[in-house]
Amino acid sequence: MNKLATRRSLLQMTAAVAITPFAAHSSGPRRIKWSELIPEGTEYGEIVAYGTYDKERDIWLPEFDENGLKLNTDLDGAEITLAGYMIPLEFTSEGVTDFVLVPFVGACIHVPPPPPNQIVFVRSDNPWPQGNLWDALLVTGQLKAQRMTTDVAQVGYELAAMGIENFRR
Repeated sequence: MNKLATRRSLLQMTAAVAITPFAAHSSGPRRIKWSELIPEGTEYGEIVAYGTYDKERDIWLPEFDENGLKLNTDLDGAEITLAGYMIPLEFTSEGVTDFVLVPFVGACIHVPPPPPNQIVFVRSDNPWPQGNLWDALLVTGQLKAQRMTTDVAQVGYELAAMGIENFRR
């Protein structure tokens, strides 16, 4: 092999290694399951007690064990796609702009909600039309591991939605 061929091979290998992290990073959002929102090695959080029902506000005030409050900070800042069900919080005449995404139909409505590490607050600049709110959605965006309280539940994550679509199996 001559020096030119060796040098060319070396440059090609260096270029391939240099762009590999960018190529891997640009592969798009990572599709995750609800179980991935729970830190590895943490048991699924349970509602310790049923809590109390606030009749005036028509919501449950649950009590969670410490596992239900633990967040997977490895996903903080990640672009993800997650399937779930919408509980609307804010909407315009064009549709829903803020909602919580939950893992099963009816969570947070007149029943004790899932633990915070199983609830995602979603904010979308593009309103989702108010169609059948019982349909499953696929939401894509940047995830932030940060607890907050909404009108309907304690939430473990926030998601800045880049895309929302009906979930089709």
